[in-house]
Amino acid sequence: MSQEVTDADFKQQVLEADGPVLVDFWAPWCGPCRMVSPIVDEIAQEHAGKLKVVKLNTDDNMQTAAQYGITSIPALYVFDKGEVAKTIIGARPKPALEKELADYIG
Repeated sequence: MSQEVTDADFKQQVLEADGPVLVDFWAPWCGPCRMVSPIVDEIAQEHAGKLKVVKLNTDDNMQTAAQYGITSIPALYVFDKGEVAKTIIGARPKPALEKELADYIG
């Protein structure tokens, strides 16, 4: 299962993490977010140790969402060494997501 992060712990959990971190920016009212959420959870479980996966509710954490210009969700951002290394906007099937994340889970 993915871990929830907030504005308060985003820096510590994501920007200061040792390895790459996939952040799932989502909101409870977002249908595509609910579709991609179990896929993100599966990727988190299957690639634990290679890729840290966290979720940030954009309704509850507007500061971080605004900081990264999140206007369309679901938005999946890979952070590596505190920088945005990859962005994936919109829901994707699992094989497509794994292909996009191959550099981080391979």
